[in-house]
Order: sequence, then structure tokens, then C-alpha cells
Amino acid sequence: MKNISIKHLNFAHNAWLRGLGFYELELGFLQERLEEIAGDNTGKEVSEKVEYFQNQLIIHRDYLDNLKHRIHSNMTSLERELKTTSTYVDEATVMAYNQLAEDYFTEDKMFMDLRNEFNRFATEWM
Repeated sequence: MKNISIKHLNFAHNAWLRGLGFYELELGFLQERLEEIAGDNTGKEVSEKVEYFQNQLIIHRDYLDNLKHRIHSNMTSLERELKTTSTYVDEATVMAYNQLAEDYFTEDKMFMDLRNEFNRFATEWM
């Protein structure tokens, strides 16, 4: 089984957690703006879009929570392996890390797309 050094894995985990923290803050700001738009505009067209964005915010919040949990679990696995090998982890843990990386960058893109879509909506209705 191939051994991989974990120095860059730990750095990436922490960078992702900081990124997820930023997205959680951003979700709060988007929620506030959405509530402001909903309070100022009661038409059907706006109500449907408000509901759509509310659902998207909930989905992203849940996904961020799940991703944070998975990152922490992967970090815990790394810690356990380091106690026995001192600097290397097994390939299965690296594969889990690679999946986390893919999931994080996919969420990053989806979040940016949502934020851009929301900003276009907010510009129209604020």
C-alpha cells in the first residue's frame, strides 16, 4: 500500500474549514437580504423566488454542516494513523481526503453560482 506524507493534508483540511466558516457567514448575510426582500415585496413572482432561495440556503447550510463533519472525521482518522506511523497515512485515508477535496471544490463553485444568482435577483427586487 502506498504511503503519503500528511503535511499538506492537514493544511488543506484547515483551509477548507476556514472556507466553510466564511460560507456559513455569507449564508447569514444572504438570509438577511432575502428576508428584507420578502418583507418589501409580496407579489407572487417574488414569493416564488424567495421560496426558491430559502430552500437553496437550507440545502447549502445542511451540506456545509455535513462537509465540516466529514472533514473533522478525516482529520481524526489522520491523527489515529499518525500515532502508529508518525508521518504517513494509508491510501484509504488519502482517497477519503481526495473525495473531500472534490466535494469542497464542487460546493465552492455551486455556492458562488448561487450567490451570483441571488445578487442578480436582489438587484432586481431591492
